[in-house]
Amino acid sequence: MSTAVEFIHVGKKFADSTYDAVRDVSFAVEEGELVTILGTSGCGKTTLLKMVNRLQQPTSGTIKVMGEDISLVDPVQLRQKIGYVIQQIGLFPHMTVGSNIATVPKILGWDKQRITERVDELLTLVNLPPAEFRDRYPAQLSGGQQQRVGLARALAADPGLMLLDEPFGAIDAINRGNLQDELLSIHQKSHKTFLFVTHDIMEALKLGTRVMIMDSGEIWQFDTPENILKHPADAYVEKLMDSFRQGYAFALERKSMAGERDG
Repeated sequence: MSTAVEFIHVGKKFADSTYDAVRDVSFAVEEGELVTILGTSGCGKTTLLKMVNRLQQPTSGTIKVMGEDISLVDPVQLRQKIGYVIQQIGLFPHMTVGSNIATVPKILGWDKQRITERVDELLTLVNLPPAEFRDRYPAQLSGGQQQRVGLARALAADPGLMLLDEPFGAIDAINRGNLQDELLSIHQKSHKTFLFVTHDIMEALKLGTRVMIMDSGEIWQFDTPENILKHPADAYVEKLMDSFRQGYAFALERKSMAGERDG
């Protein structure tokens, strides 16, 4: 198995800041992994993600994608090989769903038939029947449907690497759970590498083949969900996992009480 993403002593400090947003971070992600990056606001997780496709430039260190030092790669060419999904979705409102998904393939010069086939393939993959949704506009879609289109658009040019920055953060709980299930299915079918930023502990543990826990610009633990739950690396991670267990137990208790009332 090859290494998809590697950080080697990477740091990031913004010009107007007195502290490092990311501090001397080193890790490797193997091809085909779905790595969730978990942390509170301001912990450095989004900055770390944006450095992968050069939306942010590191202050120090080296970042490699598929073995290549990205500082030596043209940023536009790099981004064309990386899918990127954000919470705000960013669909073009004046373009149909099909045209939104086709944006990058058109830039890359794909022929019309290939683009049409790819659009329909991806709409089917994200559970939006092509005949029903291809010619709709974003304003005619629900938030969950728009996020599905955003995911399809990011997958359109068949990138080997997908970056997802809290893509389901603005979605209601029921649709969020459905989208998580669909994302797992897409990942399993595609065998692509996914880096997924979230502040939701349940989401991180559910989705991640491995989970990276960040705080204050540093990685506190990077391991499988099972090992993090059973063997937290330090007091901070242990406190985080305790809060998850308490919240999960409370939700089960409320569900049980509701069932007794209904009975």
